[in-house]
Amino acid sequence: MDLRKLKTLIDLVSESNVSELEITEAEGKVRIVKGGGPQLQYAHAPSPMAATAPTATAAASAVTSEPAAAAEGPPRHYVKSPMVGTFYRSPSPGTASFVELGAQVKQGDTIAIIEAMKILNEIEADKTGTITQILGENGQAVEYGQPLFVIE
Repeated sequence: MDLRKLKTLIDLVSESNVSELEITEAEGKVRIVKGGGPQLQYAHAPSPMAATAPTATAAASAVTSEPAAAAEGPPRHYVKSPMVGTFYRSPSPGTASFVELGAQVKQGDTIAIIEAMKILNEIEADKTGTITQILGENGQAVEYGQPLFVIE
C-alpha cells in the first residue's frame, strides 16, 4: 500500500466518527485506531499477525488448553446462542428459571429465552443430559454462537 493511500485513510478516520478502520489487501493489512491521534499498525502479507502476535498467541494457548481439559472429563456439549439478543433464564421477571445448575434436561426442553427485536425466542436443549454450567448472564446481551449452557 502506498503512502498517499495511507495518508488518505488516516485523514478520513481522523475527520469522521469512525474510531477504528481495518483494511486487508494482497500486500498487507492496515489497522488505524483513533484515540488522541490516529495509530497505525501495518503488517506485510507473509506475516499478517505480526502486529498482534502476543495477543493471538495468548488467545491460541487459552483455546488449545480448554479442549485438553475437556478431553479429560466427560464430553461437554455447549448450547450456543442462535442469534444476537438479550438472554433471559426465566419466562418473566420474578418467576423461576427454566433450568438450574444440575438440572436434568431432555432434547427439546426450553432452557432459556433470547429477546431479539421485541420477539421472545425460546432456546431449547439440543441434547439430553445434565446442566453442568450456566454461562449466560440473565438480562445480558449475547452474540451469535456464544456458549450459554454446558450439558454433560
